[in-house]
Amino acid sequence: MDELVAQVRHALNQAGFEVVGGIDRRMPGLQVSETPAGVLVAWARSDGFTALAADQPGGDCGDGMRVAVQAAVSCLMTSLGYSAMGRPNGDIVLVKDGDAG
Repeated sequence: MDELVAQVRHALNQAGFEVVGGIDRRMPGLQVSETPAGVLVAWARSDGFTALAADQPGGDCGDGMRVAVQAAVSCLMTSLGYSAMGRPNGDIVLVKDGDAG
């Protein structure tokens, strides 16, 4: 599974995403880690973005950004042969096709 995590991190880096260490919601960027179901990709917003989004007319645009990030990561990874399952909190679980079981 470590190889799958490394492959996902590499693909995201090559696509220009900011990939950071393990899952720590205080560290902004895409966080990639191993889970029993496959590889978990989580996005943590920076404090600066959170403050900026909250100050915008119409309320917090963070949910829209979360959806956009989830869609971009899912699209990239499925084009590379991964199955991507989104979660309501914005996290994505990836499994390389053929590795699911």
